[in-house]
Amino acid sequence: MKRSTLSHSFLNIILVFIESALTLLLRLDPELRKAAYPLAKQGTVVALRLYLPHVEIFATFSTKGVLLDAQLPVGRSEPDVVINAYSIQIINAITTHDSETTEKLQMRGESVQVQLVKQFIMQLGLGSLIQGLIKKFKGGKSKQDLTEAEMADKKNSYQLRIKEQQTQINTLTMKNRELETTLKEAQSKQKTLIIVTIVAIIGMIGAIITLLMN
Repeated sequence: MKRSTLSHSFLNIILVFIESALTLLLRLDPELRKAAYPLAKQGTVVALRLYLPHVEIFATFSTKGVLLDAQLPVGRSEPDVVINAYSIQIINAITTHDSETTEKLQMRGESVQVQLVKQFIMQLGLGSLIQGLIKKFKGGKSKQDLTEAEMADKKNSYQLRIKEQQTQINTLTMKNRELETTLKEAQSKQKTLIIVTIVAIIGMIGAIITLLMN
């Protein structure tokens, strides 16, 4: 009986430390907050049944963070998602951020919530804490911190801008050619008009001289 009480107390101490670490991670990592938001919005409860050691932990997602307890929250008859795994499997999933490792975890529950929990686990870890601290001290993202998706978006954005600018250049070039053609036509008409006018004046002068001589 005493061993059970001590074991339960020790577990509660560990849960307090883990809960504090999760709170810190959620504050520092915006991507982790984004992954936790849909779970918190639904008040999702995850039961984590570990082997070696044999422990059952309940994680409740809320707007205050992720609350950990050794018992099911009051008012809940069963969890939304159940994870059955060895402790080393959970540690590997958290530290590696590998989708394949996370997919190997045995999860039961509604498919949408199971997928959200997997996304949260893949985003969770010590790497997120270190990156969060670096971003905190740097005051934002540097070019090296950009994800592949962000780089791809920026690349696509630049390509679209280049295409738009090329289209504008082509349009201006066409308009410039049209103006040059119009100008050349006007100059040609003007020359023709001047020649016709000169010829007419010369003809009039010739006609006047002819009349005077008669």
